[in-house]
Amino acid sequence: MARTALTMTAATLTATAALLLTACGGGADDSSQDDIKGAETSTSSATPSPSASGSSDVDRPDVSLPEDLKLVFDFEKPSDAEQAAALDDAANYIRALDHGIAQQDPNDPAYQFYSTGGAAKYAKSQIEAWVKDGWTVTGNDRYFNASIDPVGEGKSTLITFCRNQAKFYSKKVKTGKVNYTDENLDSYQKFSLLMSPSEQSAKVWQARQIEVQGRVKECQG
Repeated sequence: MARTALTMTAATLTATAALLLTACGGGADDSSQDDIKGAETSTSSATPSPSASGSSDVDRPDVSLPEDLKLVFDFEKPSDAEQAAALDDAANYIRALDHGIAQQDPNDPAYQFYSTGGAAKYAKSQIEAWVKDGWTVTGNDRYFNASIDPVGEGKSTLITFCRNQAKFYSKKVKTGKVNYTDENLDSYQKFSLLMSPSEQSAKVWQARQIEVQGRVKECQG
């Protein structure tokens, strides 16, 4: 399994794209996998670590990952508090997805906390695929160029961002053998996450739909 193994079926991509286009009147983007214990951010990133993200009175699940996996969110923090919260939890959804892979648990509570609907089904299906084939994740993964757009009259928000997974690899669980790959256009993806407040807590934002667009030249440049 290559590092880009987390993919969506054509039918799912089409359905998600249609949903997002209908919701916001614009193009949708994309998503994939990765995560790290004590997730690190660059100097320009305002996305907090898993332990610091969100309100202290919300009981959030563990999204830490092994030390050989490093996740970087190079995002500028929005001045709007709700947009900032939505962006934080979009990052937590990505962390949670990889937490499930690292734990080898398709029913991991972390992704269920940060997602619902199509995004939750996507996370589960991806974790199942990695577990079935005996792979986990390792390396460095970077997310950048985030944009946030309100959707309709409600509180839903469409968050898009780029990904550089050139140093993000798959690793055999049993042997520890890493599947190294060279950087190319496949290393660059674009995510779209449709986010909205959780029904359980308005302080938590959940991913409802996700789309992953591969081989994105604008992210490479």
